[in-house]
Amino acid sequence: MPVLRHVRERFARERPLDGHRIAACLHVTAETANLLLTLKAAGARAVLCASNPLSTQDDVAASLTADFGVPTFGAKGDDAARRAAGLEKVLETGPTLTLDDGADLVSILHERRKDLLPQVVGGTEETTTGVIKLRSLAARGSLRYPIVAVNDAVTKQLFDNRHGTGQSTMDGIVRATNVLMAGMSTVIAGYGWVGKGIALRARGLGANVIVCEIDPVAALEACMDGFRVLPMIDASREAQILVTATGSKNVVTGEHFQRLPDNALIANAGHYNVEIDVAALERAAVGRRPVRDLVEEFQLPDGRRINLLAGGRLVNLAAGEGHPATIMDMSFANQALSVEHLAARAGTLDPTVLAVPKEIDRKVAALKLESLGVRIDTLTAEQQRYLASWSEGT
Repeated sequence: MPVLRHVRERFARERPLDGHRIAACLHVTAETANLLLTLKAAGARAVLCASNPLSTQDDVAASLTADFGVPTFGAKGDDAARRAAGLEKVLETGPTLTLDDGADLVSILHERRKDLLPQVVGGTEETTTGVIKLRSLAARGSLRYPIVAVNDAVTKQLFDNRHGTGQSTMDGIVRATNVLMAGMSTVIAGYGWVGKGIALRARGLGANVIVCEIDPVAALEACMDGFRVLPMIDASREAQILVTATGSKNVVTGEHFQRLPDNALIANAGHYNVEIDVAALERAAVGRRPVRDLVEEFQLPDGRRINLLAGGRLVNLAAGEGHPATIMDMSFANQALSVEHLAARAGTLDPTVLAVPKEIDRKVAALKLESLGVRIDTLTAEQQRYLASWSEGT
């Protein structure tokens, strides 16, 4: 993670986060560990809890606590009660800055721990789902501190969301099932950056891809990108593989289960396990059994079988290894630099959802290109004058 390493080296010299207490709720992985160590190098006292129990790497959690002095709460497979306890423990430190992957810390602070809000000067959010929740909170005038939508940085969406999730979702599905993608009718629900990445990788593996969308612009883009676009009620009849990537709830429901072909595979690549109505599938089934690790077969009354991957949770993290480090390098560099930005402006920013400053986005891109050995052109003085002029060339 050379970009994050560059940031850490500067942070260690300048200590821009001295005196700050950081509470982070993120996937506990080796890549996240590098982010937390970068923030610690900047002078912050940092604590971490797991945003998803299926993605937690236990060796990383243990090492962060024992070897690096970053208390980390969470173990792979934790139940809801243990995960909730981890969230409470990181908030007990009285954070001045929060890092979220799904807005869990923000939700607790605004619902049950309002006593901690006056000392929080800012936060960051890593996911599309979390940003949606935060914008809803801000629209009501209820958000109490500024939060940078790291998810919306260009160097996050174009690469992490599209290439990272696209590749790791396909990796998770293939690892879990050993299915051959070539020739498989594959339905992608949602054509945001994540859906685009999954559709791209599925097509690259030879799948016949169908896209489902509610946004006419996104649906038109999918058409122009060469994909079939259908309503879910029609697409489900053809879906040998069905993947949700919407950030919404009950995208695949009982009416779709009744139409899926026999032995269909369904998986979720959205943040929360609410995109597939698992309860409706359980009610419809007359039998169920595990057929592979992280694959459960549900038998319907008419004899059809539906295979649910990872219990409807994030398939790329539960069945795969999540994003490669080279992708998280950019996302977490954005995180670290956005935290620095918030700390430097503590008390001066409005309590709303903020964009990642363009100079941070461009800096991350430039550092990544440098690490890859890629050189680009720069404007000449003449070109700069021309672009700043309104009269020349008319």
